[in-house]
Amino acid sequence: MDTVKEDIQNLDDIKLMVNEFYGSVQKDELIGPIFNGVIQNRWPEHLEKMYTFWQTILLETHTYQGRPFPPHAQLPIQREHFDRWVLLFEKNLDRLFSGPIADEARFRAHKMAELFLLKLEHIRKDPFHPLI
Repeated sequence: MDTVKEDIQNLDDIKLMVNEFYGSVQKDELIGPIFNGVIQNRWPEHLEKMYTFWQTILLETHTYQGRPFPPHAQLPIQREHFDRWVLLFEKNLDRLFSGPIADEARFRAHKMAELFLLKLEHIRKDPFHPLI
């Protein structure tokens, strides 16, 4: 019998989603080395930032202060890295949650990956006119 999954409802759910997702990211053979190399021993700080980011997006509690794109602009990442990021995000999300807010998280993850990739491609083609 399948377990009925609840929707994302509060900060504890956001923390579970973020922790499980980034646990998968850290172990992933394609994107793990990139994340681990940049973040190194600062995972607790990164996770805290991600809690506020997703809390702001999904729960409309405005706790995130920052610009998410600039830290990614210099990373050696391509479409295959974004595709893996989305795959891991969806896999963890689907395992944990079901409902309209989980659907919104999935939608936002896809849109972020697309936007970041477009911005990176633009910067790499014309580094003198960045979209940051």
